[in-house]
Amino acid sequence: MTHTEQLAVFLADLRYEQLPEHVLARTEDLYLDWLGSALASQDRHPIPLFERYAHRMGPHTGTAKILVSGKTTSPYFAALVNGASSHLVEQDDLHNSSVLHPATVVFSAALAAAQDLDCSGQEFLLAAVAGYEAGIRIGEFMGRSHYRIFHTTATVGTLAAAVAVGKLLKFNGDQFINLLGTAGTQAAGLWEFLRDAADSKQLHTAKAAADGLLAAYLTADGLSGARNILEGDQGMAAGMSSDADPSRLSDRLGSRWALCETSFKFHASCRHTHPAADALQALLNKEQLSLEHIEHVITKVHQGAIDVLGRVVVPSSVHQAKFSMGTVLGLIAVHGKAGLPEFEAFALQDPRVASFRDKVSMQLDTEVDAAYPQRWLGRVEVLTIDGRQLHSAIDEPKGDPGNTLSRPELEDKFRRLLAFAGQKSATQADELIAHVWSLRQCASVQDLS
Repeated sequence: MTHTEQLAVFLADLRYEQLPEHVLARTEDLYLDWLGSALASQDRHPIPLFERYAHRMGPHTGTAKILVSGKTTSPYFAALVNGASSHLVEQDDLHNSSVLHPATVVFSAALAAAQDLDCSGQEFLLAAVAGYEAGIRIGEFMGRSHYRIFHTTATVGTLAAAVAVGKLLKFNGDQFINLLGTAGTQAAGLWEFLRDAADSKQLHTAKAAADGLLAAYLTADGLSGARNILEGDQGMAAGMSSDADPSRLSDRLGSRWALCETSFKFHASCRHTHPAADALQALLNKEQLSLEHIEHVITKVHQGAIDVLGRVVVPSSVHQAKFSMGTVLGLIAVHGKAGLPEFEAFALQDPRVASFRDKVSMQLDTEVDAAYPQRWLGRVEVLTIDGRQLHSAIDEPKGDPGNTLSRPELEDKFRRLLAFAGQKSATQADELIAHVWSLRQCASVQDLS
């Protein structure tokens, strides 16, 4: 069998009873984290645009829920809006070695389909695991070269979303092959939007979730897809990568649970900023440095960080500021945090943050680059006004599996996300948390959003 065929067989044969306890618990954690990210973006640009589009083009009621409004629509448009909303505030998860944000595409599509199909909590969790396991491996297969031009969560995310819905539809191996072909031929998403502070990033995840669902429902009705969309001569790797490794598609299927390698976001910014942010924060605390002490900060980074963050020089929107290394470090240095409230209030308005931003530079580091993307190392060098050179190193940023967020920390993050949106009470937040922790016992996911 090809590596793609091995993956398809694994996905078809995967059963809830095979999932270890730690995998199920981690899936619940990831779902709560995703739900908070989706709800936090209520009424924030450009999410109302997606809501209006869904209202105009889709049914006004349906079987699936749009999270930010509580309205129902078709599963396609629910996946579309939820895919956009859960990727806006930059608090959704990331898998390091695939450079994929799995939750925003997998849960958006799976929840919409699970509500439409009236699935149980156990079926929903199984589908999410399948989506994560497939998406992560496909992202690793596509390699570093893919991410330089293509937004992996948009491209690979389409296939991850499709797999999750295909699992809810109980696909066999042959159907998964066709599903990957139909999802893969729709895969798209380019990084060029970063230069212009455009809204494309939310469109990427909206379309990935919705088009993955589309691929699964059409496959269920008999639509065929390219049978070798990943490894074929005119497939995704051929057109979108120069370093694809097919063996990653079947890497330790059933023994390596890649979902558990996923990282949570601590800072409300692009994940490429997190290692340096943690390293700077540790140094400021250790040396008791203030703004007045610092002349320059050199962040030692991998090439992927330069490719993404290097496009943003002077941010013109709050969202673009989350892709500015200098702004993120400026918030850390001036305000001690780079959370949603700090970005909202200070990222563009505080002259001290802007001044610090201009003191920050990125420098390609061979050690950091060699470790990436398996490990995202944080290295900073601070030059002080009095001539000192201070160094700080972080090997596992906060949120990585080895330095993860505990359930109490995830619950606190969830409450802060909902408080930021200002649309739900503390009691409602607690009820939603309780719902997530009861997923395994739930006969239907209809009321769990």
